Amino acid sequence: MTELAQPANSESSGGSSPPANTAPKPARDGILLGLAVGVSGLAFGAAAVSAGLTVWQTCALSLLAYTGASQFALAGTIAAGGSLVAGAAGAILLGSRNSLYSLRLSGLLQVRGAARLLAALGVTDESTALALAQPSRAAARTGFFATFASLYLTWNAATLAGAIGAGKVGSPQSFGLDVIGPAAFLALIWPRLAAGWTERGVAAGGAAIAIAATPFLPPGAPIILAAFAALAATLASRPATAS
Repeated sequence: MTELAQPANSESSGGSSPPANTAPKPARDGILLGLAVGVSGLAFGAAAVSAGLTVWQTCALSLLAYTGASQFALAGTIAAGGSLVAGAAGAILLGSRNSLYSLRLSGLLQVRGAARLLAALGVTDESTALALAQPSRAAARTGFFATFASLYLTWNAATLAGAIGAGKVGSPQSFGLDVIGPAAFLALIWPRLAAGWTERGVAAGGAAIAIAATPFLPPGAPIILAAFAALAATLASRPATAS
C-alpha cells in the first residue's frame, strides 16, 4: 500500500500520462478483497438455512443487513434454539461497531446527499480497513466503493448459492471459509501495527480483553468490549502525551 506514489516518478518517459498501474491500485485491491472475503457467504447461506431460515429470508438478510458477522450471530442463535428477538439483539450489538467505523470514515470520504445512505450500507471491516490504508482521500473513496461493490455482489451471490446447496455441501466450517475475513482484515491493518508501540499496545490489549471475555459473553460481545476498551485507551493516552 505504501508504494502507490513511487512508480509515478520512476517511469516518466511517457510524458503527460501517468503509469497505468498506479491509478487503479485501490480499485484493484478492493475488488480482489471483496472477491476473496465474499465467498464466505457460502458458509452463511448454508448455516442460515440449516438453522431454520428459508432461502428468501437468508438472502434478504444479506441484501438488507449486509453485516456478515452479525448475520452469522443471528443464524447461530436461532440454530441454538434462541428466539428471533434474541438473535436480532445480538446481531445489532455486534453490528454496532460499524457506527465507530462510520465516525472515522465520514470525514475521510466526505460523501454528500443521498449517497450517504449507500455509503452507510457499505461500511464493513474490509471496506473501512482498505479505505484507511490509502494515502489520499481520492484513493480512499475509490478503495471503499470498489470493496463495497465487489464484496456486496460476491457475498449475496455466495449466500444464495450456499442457501440453495444447504445440506449438500456438509458443514460450512469444514471448508475454513470463516477465517478468510479475519485473515484479510489482519493483513490490511498490519502496516498500522508496525507503525509504533502505541498501536501494537492497543491492539494487544484489545485482543487480550476479547480472549478473556469469550468464555463468559455471547458471541460477538467480546469484540465490542475490546473495541470500546481500545478506544478508551487511545483517548486516555492523548492528554498524557500532550502534557
